[in-house]
Amino acid sequence: MNESRIILASASPRRRELMKWLGIEFTAVRTDTDEAPLPGETAISMVERLSRRKAQAAQAQYPGALVIAADTDVELDGAILGKPADAAQARAMLHALRRRAHSVFTGFTLAQDNALETELVHSRVWMRDYADAEVAAYVATGDPLDKAAGYAVQHQGFQPVERVDGCFANVMGLPVCRLYHALARHVALAAPPLECIQHPERECSVRAIVLNGREMLKDG
Repeated sequence: MNESRIILASASPRRRELMKWLGIEFTAVRTDTDEAPLPGETAISMVERLSRRKAQAAQAQYPGALVIAADTDVELDGAILGKPADAAQARAMLHALRRRAHSVFTGFTLAQDNALETELVHSRVWMRDYADAEVAAYVATGDPLDKAAGYAVQHQGFQPVERVDGCFANVMGLPVCRLYHALARHVALAAPPLECIQHPERECSVRAIVLNGREMLKDG
């Protein structure tokens, strides 16, 4: 690639924090992309399509740059659970997820010039048996309203997740392990302190991540 900059096509603070693990300079930009699913669209098709749309929108603003774009959504019983429209919908989503497993899919796209590369990452998430009062307290914080399926896996107060099979960072919105290997095909990267990156055979099975000095989930 040329020496043009790297663009993260996302306004998400979580994705910006996760990108810092890669030790590269980047600029985060917002794209005005309609994230509504198409009729009959699956979660897999949706996240792949939207990651490409976001990448192309950022390309139009920054021609020649290497663009990274991602979209993450939750699927439960074949239905896509996007961001809740209001507190009532957030409560309904959290009640539906309780004591059950669901899938989290992220599609991410690297785009430069006429090339688009899209990859899909899947994590399986089990929710704990949280109480109705815990749901009400969490919803009252307003945190669920900008989260797919109405929760943040890393939330220290609520801690809704019992177990994650697959990439934990993927559930936060950016599978940094797979992204690292994809970016390494384009730019020289130093090895960041993530075990799944240092040991490629464990790719996307990270069980520990530290964000803002706090360990989010431990191995085992």
